[in-house]
Amino acid sequence: MNIIKILIVDDHPLFSRGLASLILSKPMYKVVAEATNSAEALKIMREEKPNLAIVDLNLGDENGLDLIASMMAIDEKLIILVLSMHDERYYSERVLRLGAKGFIMKDEAGNKVLEAIKRVLDGKIYLSKAEVERISEAATLDNVKVSKEWYASVRKLSDRQFEIFSLLGKGYGTVEIAAKLNLSTKTIDTHKEHIKLKLHCSSAQELRQLAVEWASYPEAVIS
Repeated sequence: MNIIKILIVDDHPLFSRGLASLILSKPMYKVVAEATNSAEALKIMREEKPNLAIVDLNLGDENGLDLIASMMAIDEKLIILVLSMHDERYYSERVLRLGAKGFIMKDEAGNKVLEAIKRVLDGKIYLSKAEVERISEAATLDNVKVSKEWYASVRKLSDRQFEIFSLLGKGYGTVEIAAKLNLSTKTIDTHKEHIKLKLHCSSAQELRQLAVEWASYPEAVIS
């Protein structure tokens, strides 16, 4: 029996330990390490060469999306499954584009997590049934509420810009976003200006309204 080497990347040790116990209930899996940040994860990757990395998007002050990109740059054959509290509707397409093979929410049952692990190891994509249906509906939707041009513009935002845009849509202000992302308010304002240019917004109010509309129609994330 071939043993599958698994790396867990999560900044909550208790959760990470519980996940490791769940994974180790299957004899074909071996948890080679539990990393709490990007530097640890990349170091372990090089040393242990895991087959699968289970990655949280929220790593304290770090961005899990950046880590996924770095991991794929080191080993494009690495299988990555994102396990996160972030809303799947907003992040599933982004992580897949970066090279991850699946996305599962942290509040899913243990058997669903094991199902997701097996599926991505089998070379398939794992998303929740609801997300698969949402993608399917968006692909066949005749009467979309937002123009295709808007879809295209939002998809051109960088990961950080998209993160800020999403937070604006959820009602966060500049100071709150800065605190949440551990950035200065000046940096957030600069990002907002760049977002305004990409989305052709003439004012901060127009940008906020656009972000709120986007958050109201999560099917727009997949076009």
